[in-house]
Amino acid sequence: MFYKKDPAGYKTMLDGVQLKTLVWGERTLLCEFKIERGKALPPHTHPHEQTGYLISGRMRFTIGSETFEVEPGDSWSIPGDVEHAAEALEDSKGVEVFSPVREEYLP
Repeated sequence: MFYKKDPAGYKTMLDGVQLKTLVWGERTLLCEFKIERGKALPPHTHPHEQTGYLISGRMRFTIGSETFEVEPGDSWSIPGDVEHAAEALEDSKGVEVFSPVREEYLP
């Protein structure tokens, strides 16, 4: 599967949080997200391992009991079933890989 860059195709997940699925295979899914400054993903869990890379902006992640400020070029990995949350300190864009595939993110 290949993906050609396209500015369209984002889905609004929460107020100020957009996600676009780029490509997926049998065991992984790659997506791009955009989060507006001041918007947040509330604490949540899911069975998927989640690994990400921040392209632009600045965010604060809480993974379990640890909190990190993430800047462009920083990355993270969240094991499945670990509570996590995120807040955009600036308009932010990143990419994330989920394993196994998050079926609800498929187009």
